[in-house]
Amino acid sequence: MTSAPSSRSSQPPVRRRLMMLVLLAPLFMALVAVSVINVGLNAIGHSLGADDESLQWVISGYALTFGLFLVPAGRTGDATGRRRMLLIGIAVFTIGSLLAGFSPSIDMLNIARVLQGVGSGLLNPQTVGLIQLHFRGQQRARAFALLGTTVAVATAIGPVIGGFLIQVLGEDAGWRWMFLMNVPIGVVAILAGLRWVPDDRLRDRGARPDLDPVGTLLLAIAILAVMLPFLERSASRLVWLGIPLGLALVLVWAWWENRYKERGRSPMVDLAVFSNAAFRNGILIISIYFMGSTSIWIIVPLYLQRHLDHTAFEASLLGLPSAACAAISSQIGGRFVLRLGRRLVIGGFATVLVGLGLVVVVVEYVESGAVSFWVLALPLMLVGVSQGMTISPNQTLTLSAVDPRFGGVAGGVLQLGQRMGAAMGTAMIPGLLFALTAGGASWLSAFTLALVAIMVFTVGALFVCLRDRHREKAMLDA
Repeated sequence: MTSAPSSRSSQPPVRRRLMMLVLLAPLFMALVAVSVINVGLNAIGHSLGADDESLQWVISGYALTFGLFLVPAGRTGDATGRRRMLLIGIAVFTIGSLLAGFSPSIDMLNIARVLQGVGSGLLNPQTVGLIQLHFRGQQRARAFALLGTTVAVATAIGPVIGGFLIQVLGEDAGWRWMFLMNVPIGVVAILAGLRWVPDDRLRDRGARPDLDPVGTLLLAIAILAVMLPFLERSASRLVWLGIPLGLALVLVWAWWENRYKERGRSPMVDLAVFSNAAFRNGILIISIYFMGSTSIWIIVPLYLQRHLDHTAFEASLLGLPSAACAAISSQIGGRFVLRLGRRLVIGGFATVLVGLGLVVVVVEYVESGAVSFWVLALPLMLVGVSQGMTISPNQTLTLSAVDPRFGGVAGGVLQLGQRMGAAMGTAMIPGLLFALTAGGASWLSAFTLALVAIMVFTVGALFVCLRDRHREKAMLDA
């Protein structure tokens, strides 16, 4: 890792609240862009005459480029200035949104979605890096709690916004405004960022940042090889050979990074950061958790729409109480995370296991018609409560072990774990659901087994968290 960018000798005081607004606005856009598309695919297909394979890339193109750019963007922001990278990311995402809204064909829309993914990958690590740099202690915990609230609201409100726009404006105009609504937000965020985010770009004109292009390329190819089989579900079986190839390239990348450091250069990722158990365990915890949790809000709408014949708008509304609980619990978690440590995250995992268990029980009565499907909102609220106790607190605890100078690349690595976990999980869990129903199993049985699979991943994350709690306790007792 490179040294921290130098700053002006007389830097004006940081207006942290205004800076947080700037950081959260583009993050909200990027997350809505992920969740809103789930209810818009049918409308896009009808409007542009697209087949299923082309529509798949509306999701996959975004997810893939998002994941590819996280770590290199974090490294570049740390080395050359986070504000500049943040504003570039917002601009790229805004241009992608504009092109998506006016796309005349599915090919153009997929190109626009790739641009959106690039923009998201550029801006997300800067958000984490700037919080790491400008906030300390309890203030940092509160900042990450606001981040968690934004994640919860954006994830839940995206499908509602999409369903509402399509219902009010019609299919063609509706899906286009799902993208165009980001344009004014992006423009305002850029103008506000120029004013309220401190300029931390490299000041030494003679210094050229070492961005480790070989290491960047090796990691990008490895990520592409591992993620592609999970994102391109209609591809041939040969694409699955990318997983062992990608894992082998990760080993080559690690060798290169160590060799680069031994030569006195600044590697893209200083692998010494992984020797810190808190950082290493935090990445593993959230990656395993995301393999299961991200599929909850995919299989629940699938069950409601494809089996019980409810509308996409009704299915999206079911998630609002859960999102409200996540927003509130994120704030509470931010207040107590430094006091409770890993115990808070352990409590979050226990809560989601109870919530999912209750969904398994309640869905039997929904299936028989004894109760309304709206009753599912009650146990799903526990899923929201758990989200606020796990995601942001884990981020706070994981990154607290990292030097703030390297907050961008550390945040990029952490988010990459989340993205890869989500990519794998959203391929496996819905894939299990479809495989079971195609094989003759009832929707109720398939849905229940998919929930059990999510619970298995949650138990895996809980196990790692319990181990890290032992490490944490040993450090406190020392």
